[in-house]
Amino acid sequence: MKELEQIRSFIKEGVYDPGIFKAFFMAGGPGSGKSFVSSSAFAGSGLKFVNSDTIFERGLRKAGLSMSMPDQEEYFRNIIRAKAKMTTNTQLDTYVAGRLGLVIDATGRDYSVISRQFTLLNQLGYDCYMFFVNTSLDVALERNKTRSRSIPEYIVQKSWTGVQSNMGKFQRLFGLSNMVIIDNNRSEKELVTQTLNTANRMARSLMNKPVNNFTAKQWIKNELAAKKRKWIIKNF
Repeated sequence: MKELEQIRSFIKEGVYDPGIFKAFFMAGGPGSGKSFVSSSAFAGSGLKFVNSDTIFERGLRKAGLSMSMPDQEEYFRNIIRAKAKMTTNTQLDTYVAGRLGLVIDATGRDYSVISRQFTLLNQLGYDCYMFFVNTSLDVALERNKTRSRSIPEYIVQKSWTGVQSNMGKFQRLFGLSNMVIIDNNRSEKELVTQTLNTANRMARSLMNKPVNNFTAKQWIKNELAAKKRKWIIKNF
């Protein structure tokens, strides 16, 4: 009986990883609290985070550049940002090759980028969802002042406007039932906790949904068969 359980465990390892064939896109401009919400909602989930901003900020510190984004450093910043995006794309390709569960953390300002990623992942069998972290422009501007990487107000305004203009497009792309809009305007500790608990609860609910895409089901079936053959060859 114990040996049978070991066989089953080996065969299923990797195929039923947490969130397999699930991709969660995060959207929200600077100061929306998007990254804070995503880290809270998906903490301990086993999903793979894809966020070029994290790599970009690490690159800025390594190069000794200012986190306040002064105009005179723009040339060097652009080089670091390009490298950060290349690294992120490599990460994403690696995760997708194993059909691992994903959290893709971006602003959502560029609809075409998210649309392309959504289409690719959907064709591979992923169930795609979006968590749209929403705030007013006033709240975004106020929070930006206290960020470690504060950026000029005109960039916050431009980004906020771009993200807001894409909300309807995202709803059509993902579908109303697959898009979660999180109101993150509140600052009181108790209300913030309620917001994070709600986000976490919804994330877990979507993660626990069975894989529904036919392509994904076929991939899992083929992987299970391949692992079974590999185990038989190795042990007999």
